[in-house]
Amino acid sequence: MSDEDDLEDFEPDPDDLEKEDDEKETEEWEDYRKEGEELPEEWMPSPLTEDMMKEGLSLLCKTGSGLAHAYVKLELKERDLTDIYLLRSYIHLRYVDVSENHLTDLYPLNYLTHLLWLKADGNRLRSAQLNELPYLQIASFAHNQITDTEGISHPRLGSLDLKGNRIRMVTGLDPQKLISLHTLELRGNLLDSTLGINLPKLKNLFLEIKDTGPKN
Repeated sequence: MSDEDDLEDFEPDPDDLEKEDDEKETEEWEDYRKEGEELPEEWMPSPLTEDMMKEGLSLLCKTGSGLAHAYVKLELKERDLTDIYLLRSYIHLRYVDVSENHLTDLYPLNYLTHLLWLKADGNRLRSAQLNELPYLQIASFAHNQITDTEGISHPRLGSLDLKGNRIRMVTGLDPQKLISLHTLELRGNLLDSTLGINLPKLKNLFLEIKDTGPKN
């Protein structure tokens, strides 16, 4: 059986992919740093290494024709990472947790076309944009610095968590592409309306509308 067959039939187990319920606020980061400014020790470049990969990999599964095997789950939580470039080579990964690091982008994840589940909470992301990932079903980008909802177009995405960011307006959520999205979490942002939320399968919407002042 091929990877594609396995993924077509896959339904995430809520017990295995339990979502944290706490509403922990993350520390406010500086927006920009001047070129040449000395960084505090915790912000010095800290790329992902092979040793970290060996420690974080688990869940051995069949791949390809079924004759080969690879680890498909990776946990890299709280590793002070600033760079995950190495992930480009681990194309069989299906579950990835890179939460509570110092990441500013997730570009290497564009190569993980078998990805089913992603957690990237508590980083320094300004965008949740990724290439279309055909099997991605659950994605969480809570407590980052994300300012918009552009670049989210995964056809099997069912649950999207963007709480605790800096989003003022919902744009780019294409109902023709997000045909499976049933749960959208937007609490803790700067929204002043629900404009831009027009999704055919949406059942659970969580958000707060910012008070724009006294009404006449």
